[in-house]
Amino acid sequence: MKTLQDHFLIAMPAMGDPNFNSTVTYLCQHSEEGALGIIINRPLDIQVGEVFRQLALDIVDQDQADRPVFGGGPVRPGMGFVLHQSDTSFETTLETVNTQIKVTISKDILGSMARGDGPEPTLVALGYAGWEAGQLESELAANAWLSAPADPAIVFATPFQDRWAASAALIGVDISMLTSYSGHA
Repeated sequence: MKTLQDHFLIAMPAMGDPNFNSTVTYLCQHSEEGALGIIINRPLDIQVGEVFRQLALDIVDQDQADRPVFGGGPVRPGMGFVLHQSDTSFETTLETVNTQIKVTISKDILGSMARGDGPEPTLVALGYAGWEAGQLESELAANAWLSAPADPAIVFATPFQDRWAASAALIGVDISMLTSYSGHA
């Protein structure tokens, strides 16, 4: 099985699931048992500072506090994920192949961010996208997704509203030229 871990899943325009319309998902884990990803282009109506306050963390770094929190996916929307590019050890960082994008799920990273000594850059998300064994492969075979190797510049430096098109451009696709319907000859 070819793994798509450390790839982007780019929703095709015909995606029928409103949870994933026009999304880019960073695939953190992908194996024969299933897959886990974080949507990187759906900001929520809350800032990181609200997460800090809910965890009773003193806010020193207002720039971090003012950043948006992203809706990482429809599964466990109360569970937090921090995508970052740090070599600092945190309590729970998922093992990934890509050494440029790390995913941490422990509170210690949020504490360091609130204090102003956390990693830069970061993306905070609540929830994740999950697929059971074989489910993602079936969706890929049905042309629901494009895939491209993940690019940290898209995760951390590209405006969220441009990430869908920028991710597709990595593989030479102009997503605006694709239609949401198909025909038969």
